[in-house]
Amino acid sequence: MTSMTERHKKLEKNITLLGVFAFLAVTVGGIVEIAPLFWIDNTIEKVEGMRPYTPLEQAGRDIYVREGCYVCHSQMIRPFRDEVERYGHYSLAAESMYDHPFQWGSERTGPDLARVGNRYSDSWHVQHLTDPQSVVPESVMPKFGFLAQNDLEVHDIAANLTALRHVGVPYTDKDIQMAAADLKAQADPDADAGDLLQRYPKAQIRDFDGNPKRLTEMDALVAYLQMLGTLVDVNGASAQEELASEHSR
Repeated sequence: MTSMTERHKKLEKNITLLGVFAFLAVTVGGIVEIAPLFWIDNTIEKVEGMRPYTPLEQAGRDIYVREGCYVCHSQMIRPFRDEVERYGHYSLAAESMYDHPFQWGSERTGPDLARVGNRYSDSWHVQHLTDPQSVVPESVMPKFGFLAQNDLEVHDIAANLTALRHVGVPYTDKDIQMAAADLKAQADPDADAGDLLQRYPKAQIRDFDGNPKRLTEMDALVAYLQMLGTLVDVNGASAQEELASEHSR
């Protein structure tokens, strides 16, 4: 024991030797952590239920980003008791695997929205976006009522989906071909949605903004919000992730 202590003292006193051993320790540790990543296809385990956004949801997400909603509302519930009790099950990495860019973060002026889907009615969301203080008096959120007055105009939704496919979102050729029709059909319960639900399981088909005569930006944003956190059975998926993590050790 004394011999080991004396050797360690010599190492601490010799700056050059200490630097060499520190470099070797960091190098070996880096290789052990980084090298395995070159032999795996994906660092995220896909979970059952996760799918790409429908064209309408994607359009709503683009509006969400455009209006800066992510500045005040994160979409990442951390695995802490206070967060889980307030917002729901902690977020899984797979739930954001098709997000470009993702909406993580810990800066919150308003509540986290990772699991806001189906917690409130469509009319509540419309009222909240139109006049936030009418439903939450202490809210500092600005009014977004103009979204209900703006017709949803997406220059080329098929091109948007194609671009997302290039960065890894698994849209099929049919998804891209049907993008414009799917965009309109999801907000019109009287339209023929075809196989929309087969290609996008758990997609919600209805008029979202309360005005079935128009397809508005409000329709798209509410469709996006109502989808958040509804696709994955988080309890079953988290158990699968833990099992996969144990097997990889």
